[in-house]
Amino acid sequence: MTTLPEPIASAHRPSFRAIFVTGLLTLLPIWLTWVVFKSVFGLLSDLSRPWVGPLSARLALEYPRGLGWLDANWVQTAIGLIATVLAILLVGSLVRRVAGQRALAWFETLIRRVPLAKTIYGSSRQLLDLMQTAPDGARRVVLVEFPHPGMRAVGFVTRTFREETTCIELAAVYVPTTPNPTGGYLELVPVTDLIPTDWSVDEAMTFIISGGAVSPGTIPSARALDS
Repeated sequence: MTTLPEPIASAHRPSFRAIFVTGLLTLLPIWLTWVVFKSVFGLLSDLSRPWVGPLSARLALEYPRGLGWLDANWVQTAIGLIATVLAILLVGSLVRRVAGQRALAWFETLIRRVPLAKTIYGSSRQLLDLMQTAPDGARRVVLVEFPHPGMRAVGFVTRTFREETTCIELAAVYVPTTPNPTGGYLELVPVTDLIPTDWSVDEAMTFIISGGAVSPGTIPSARALDS
């Protein structure tokens, strides 16, 4: 009499929840990457779409057999993206030359005469310039107690100054959110309460965007806060 094999114990079978979580954790990074790339590509292509769209549509209308494919939406998006990237490279190349620097200076002089544009452009320009150099009295990337005592958040020191009445040295610290670092909080923190790090801005941004999954080899000790 033939003995039938015993069924595999249910304990060795992955549950529906385990399979779902595994699939979710596998697809989530792919989805986040796609969302970021789609947002960036869409933004870049939209910059050129006002003139790329009508031009490609006109060519497709005049030459329907050979260039009719130019009227497709994805083709116009791709052309707009390529055109924007080429324009960015052209501007970067020109600014590195004397003529380009003079043109940029003229543009900045012109935009400073527009009240709202002056505020937006000036603030963003100063922030980008500040991120390239270390401030006096503190490192650029620090840890701060936020949002509650005992918790630590990665922040970027944008400048340091002294309080008028107490003469305490304060630091303006931008604390970005995860995984989108374009939003965040501005904290005024005494320099003595900062936990300095030797991280670069790129390392800190990677740490924030990845939710801490990708991090430098070491993290500053929390005891530095009390030193």
